[in-house]
Amino acid sequence: MTAPVTPGGDAKALVLWDIDRTLVYVGEVDRTAYREAFAEVVGRPAERLPAKGTGVTMPLAIRGLLEDNGVTEREVDDLLPHMLEVVPLRFAAHTEDVRRLGAVLPGAMQSLKAVAAEPDLVATVLTGNLEANALIKLRVFGMDRYVDAAVGGFASDDAHRPALVAVAQRRAGDQYSCTFHRGNTVIVGDSLEDVRSGLEGGARVVAVASGTTPAEVLAEAGADVVLPDLTDPVRLLQEIHELTSSAGPP
Repeated sequence: MTAPVTPGGDAKALVLWDIDRTLVYVGEVDRTAYREAFAEVVGRPAERLPAKGTGVTMPLAIRGLLEDNGVTEREVDDLLPHMLEVVPLRFAAHTEDVRRLGAVLPGAMQSLKAVAAEPDLVATVLTGNLEANALIKLRVFGMDRYVDAAVGGFASDDAHRPALVAVAQRRAGDQYSCTFHRGNTVIVGDSLEDVRSGLEGGARVVAVASGTTPAEVLAEAGADVVLPDLTDPVRLLQEIHELTSSAGPP
């Protein structure tokens, strides 16, 4: 993977890309992995699966999957760690389905490339996916070369999505010899969880109405900017630079 910025202190802003329904859509593959893991771990079929497009982290979605299918609270605590091990294995077994059934969203690749090409931006990911699942999605579509995933924030790090902002800021700061904070960090994502992560975690938010949440709802929730999609990389870069132009944290 080619890192978008060479470490050394020149980078001044951190761009945290959401993955699902912002960059790519993988259809039912995530839910297939949930279904198979549940059957393997619990020993019976799941009757209810997690809702689509919510942006909730996988650990919380899997906990909800167990609870919604009649697993007792005590059993949930016992089974959740096992589920978190099995779900990535089941998802990896469907890598070809990700490639066959999934799709890059309009403008996503061009926007990724545009951000990666900016010498003053560090591009990585902030996602509700477990790290293993996220890396498969990025690699299948050739997106891994445009983000430095090693400094990203994943649900494997913390089930509380806003906490992932600080995880990525710390990792990127160590790697690129910079201090990242609310004033120079931008999340690009499609869900209310992306907006909440910025508000509570310490980042500006460019919301993209490419998922299940309408643009007006994203704006009302507190997104700094709302775009209809990622088909205008020039505008995206302009918005990122405007949001991060302050010298220090507000």
